Amino acid sequence: MDLIKKYFPDIPKEQYNKLKELKSHYEEWNQKINVISRKDIDNFYERHVLHSLAIAKLIQFNDNSHIIDVGTGGGFPGVPLAILFPNAHFTLLDSIGKKLKVINEISEKLHINNIETIHSRVEDIDRKYDYILSRAVTNLPKFIKLTRNIRKANSTSHSGTYYLKGGDFEKEIKQIKGKSYITDLSSLFEEEFFITKKLIHIPH
Repeated sequence: MDLIKKYFPDIPKEQYNKLKELKSHYEEWNQKINVISRKDIDNFYERHVLHSLAIAKLIQFNDNSHIIDVGTGGGFPGVPLAILFPNAHFTLLDSIGKKLKVINEISEKLHINNIETIHSRVEDIDRKYDYILSRAVTNLPKFIKLTRNIRKANSTSHSGTYYLKGGDFEKEIKQIKGKSYITDLSSLFEEEFFITKKLIHIPH
């Protein structure tokens, strides 16, 4: 949690305490099913929580805004962001039901009341969202195509898709029509893990 305090020094006490409790719950669940990579559990706050919260360095979600985390897996980036923005509405979507069960159980224990989980594929969703989030579930052009029907057009100036990705994806960016903005996470966080990590914002 020193990392979280380092980069988010003004985080309210209630949100801080919920983030602090997260690791023990994920460790407990990881002994039953592989919620997140076992090799990453020792670096939980760096590789999962802080990585997720990179989005909060670029955008403050408005109260009552609607956000979907597509392919959330064990709940990243959705769970840490839902804790940080308790007045926004988060939908965490995944096609693997047992991981959503973990998210529901952890949300209930920590009283994270602004999370809804949906067990489905994104192409079967008929709602629209101000923000679409994901942590590299597929190549970016395919992701943009899959999520086309759930975008709420121009709801705010900073609405859009926020996609966390690592490595070289220059070819993928060239395939996307319209504007895209890339932030090197190494400009936000000094830890070595973030050297190759990026956050792509594609306005709707």
